[in-house]
Amino acid sequence: MEPKLEKKYGLFTAIAMVVGIVIGSGVFFKAEKILTATGGNLKQGILAWVIGGIIMISCAYTFSVMATKYQYINGVVDYAEAAMGKTYAYYVGWFMAAIYYPTITSVLAWVSARYTCVIFGFSITGGECMTIACLYLVSSFTMNALSPVLAGKFQVSTTVIKLIPLFLMAVVGTFAGVRSGMTMYNFTHYVSQSSSNGLFTAIVAASFAYEGWIIATCINAELRNAKKNLPLALIAGTFITMSIYILYYIGLAGTIKNELMMAGGESGAKLAFQTVFSSAGGSLLFVFVIISCLGTLNGLMLGCTRGIYSIAARGLGPKPWVFSQIDPATNMPVNSAIMGLFLCGIWLFYFYGANLSSNWFGFFRFDSSELPIITIYALYIPIFIMFMVKGKELNFFNRVLMPCLSLAGCVFMIAAAWFAHGIAAVAYLIVFFVIMALGALLFRTNLFHRRLL
Repeated sequence: MEPKLEKKYGLFTAIAMVVGIVIGSGVFFKAEKILTATGGNLKQGILAWVIGGIIMISCAYTFSVMATKYQYINGVVDYAEAAMGKTYAYYVGWFMAAIYYPTITSVLAWVSARYTCVIFGFSITGGECMTIACLYLVSSFTMNALSPVLAGKFQVSTTVIKLIPLFLMAVVGTFAGVRSGMTMYNFTHYVSQSSSNGLFTAIVAASFAYEGWIIATCINAELRNAKKNLPLALIAGTFITMSIYILYYIGLAGTIKNELMMAGGESGAKLAFQTVFSSAGGSLLFVFVIISCLGTLNGLMLGCTRGIYSIAARGLGPKPWVFSQIDPATNMPVNSAIMGLFLCGIWLFYFYGANLSSNWFGFFRFDSSELPIITIYALYIPIFIMFMVKGKELNFFNRVLMPCLSLAGCVFMIAAAWFAHGIAAVAYLIVFFVIMALGALLFRTNLFHRRLL
């Protein structure tokens, strides 16, 4: 009998995965971009966090309803198959495996390395940073591929650790800012006039900070009592995330002037922590920030290692008989994990060439940390529509109201990305269609082999 994935995760681990995957680098990495995009307008920045959070929560709720009906190997691919059929599910799985998982995982490896370089005074665009990023990628892969139980425990531990600097900044920063008047100053003084696309740019940036919750559905088949625990994890995790982000953002406003935060770049968060907690205390808490980034990387790698497996288990994709194998010793799809690491390496190379160095790719230069995330929102749209058509046994709230709200959020995110990225979105779409065409070729090859058999 072929080995199967075991039920090894509980509710607390699932919630920790949702919170741990989402909370991490994004709130530190994108907070300064949101501040810059809105010209230092904190009210507009908070609005961006709220809009992004509402869209995340509405989509998570709709998927949580689906989770009470379907549970197989890979949550989002299962939902696509149940709603749209096996062909559409294959293309969703191919996109997740070839683009979505490795792009954001590779960016997270760089972000973790970036903050490590801030501590040691290295350049964030130099060889040291990229070497550390590769080291983090390989380390995370090794933990997930060889010991998934240890990876789950690491996820829970880093989730607790990463909440420490966020809560401290939210509470202490807000208290200190109200007392010193810094919070009032930052809320009433704008650094510059935001552009016409400023709010859209901020919301798209927030989408990166909020992304990752859908990856928690990839442990559907490994979650004990998944029909009950996965919906609870999705709903609780997303609400917790939005609340923490907004409180942290307000606390940050009580530390230093917005213009200093915006000018500080990658050192802005470190400067804010040192201002409130002294130089030594701020540096220590900044180490916690790095740990939080590594926790997010671990959660993303969890999805990345299972990406190719999710379609190979259906007999599709490249060499499905190879990538569907489960190692009996580790109970992990090791071949799929190795391919996931390889794809991460390719996308990390692209991210460096397109965003951190001289323009290596000419016209084909885009932000791989944001645009793939917007694509997944586009792929949700037909799933939500068909879910409303097929979910006749559900009440109005679950069948119509929440899916419609989720649909509106997806359309809004697509429009916001177009306004925010402009011509870069066209470059990304060309690359996207080329990769999807390769997936289509593999799909036809799989069908041809099946006919021969």
